[in-house]
Amino acid sequence: MTSTANKQATGKADVTHLLALGSFRNWLRLARRNGVDRAFWRRALFITAVSALTAPLRLYERARYNRAVDRAPITQPPIFILGHWRSGTTNLHYLMSQDPQLGYITMFQMVAPDMLFVGERVIKPAFAKVTPTKRPIDNLPLSIDGAQEEEFGLATMSPHSFYHCWFFPRQMEHYLQTYAVFSNTAPQVVAEWNRHYLHLLRKATLNMGGKRLLIKNPTNTGRIRQLLELFPDAKFVNIVRDPYRVFLSMRYMVTVNYNSLQLQAITPEQIEENVLHIYEEVMQQYLRDRALIPPENLVEVRFEDLEQAPLAEVERVYTQLGLPGLAEARPGFQTYVDSLRGYKKNPLNLSDADIARVNERWGFAFDAWGYERQIPGASAHEAAPHDLLSNAVGQ
Repeated sequence: MTSTANKQATGKADVTHLLALGSFRNWLRLARRNGVDRAFWRRALFITAVSALTAPLRLYERARYNRAVDRAPITQPPIFILGHWRSGTTNLHYLMSQDPQLGYITMFQMVAPDMLFVGERVIKPAFAKVTPTKRPIDNLPLSIDGAQEEEFGLATMSPHSFYHCWFFPRQMEHYLQTYAVFSNTAPQVVAEWNRHYLHLLRKATLNMGGKRLLIKNPTNTGRIRQLLELFPDAKFVNIVRDPYRVFLSMRYMVTVNYNSLQLQAITPEQIEENVLHIYEEVMQQYLRDRALIPPENLVEVRFEDLEQAPLAEVERVYTQLGLPGLAEARPGFQTYVDSLRGYKKNPLNLSDADIARVNERWGFAFDAWGYERQIPGASAHEAAPHDLLSNAVGQ
């Protein structure tokens, strides 16, 4: 049996599919390697057509700009926002990106990393017209020039990304082990990942006029070793959240993502197992490797503290990491926090079965971050609606 999301996804070709503006060669390689289910051929044909039609623009950008990109210096070590999906990473990213001294990956670079410059006049305005103004999973605002994570950009330009599991969910374990936690990844594959990742960040640096990069990517939570090899002096902010809330929100997010991105069918039972397993692998890898980060370069934030006092928490981050420019950034922080008031989100129900599964599989997280375990059957379990600030820090 397939999920409702699978059934809905077969009925249309999504004009904003995240592979459509990516490398044609990369797309063909992924499709051959992983296979596309018959039910998703229409979507695959759409990706093929758009990526083929836009190939000349990518070729021109490579010829025109790659030399300048490869020479672009990353003079200041990036600031990496870590944390499992649905733990508050997006809101912290949006909040800190209000600092005018920081640069970031834009949404347009995320969807069209190989056409960032040549697509500015033609592709970008056209894409903006079909892009939702709010994220489907939580109604957070979207902007074509706003801060986004780089993992989808890595996926559209190369085969070396964990996010290929959203397109090919039955290969989730391969992409998780190879590109999220780098378990026994071949040295040549690591070298290729390094090359593509640095190219993406150098292009962002060039696009942002040389500003220090603020990078938010939940997948990086399991990549501390790789990031430190590239940037030994990088700063890290890790955000954690009550595991029960992460489970509920992650299960919903994965289902929504598959609805618009999948090219292979997957059952609800497989979705739930993927959610549980990804958290186990990524968060345990983080706990093993966080001691590699110099103490002065790491700060941990709790979702609940950011929810209650966002300005105080972001100031603590700046102070502990020794980041400059806090006074100049405060007005932007305040404006962003003020803009989030009054939004209501839908509640998510936490069943006794959910509690039991999370307790069994994610018990290590309660011990690591001091969250309280619930007992199945003890009481009603429902996540009440909050305003947008509460909703946003769950992203």
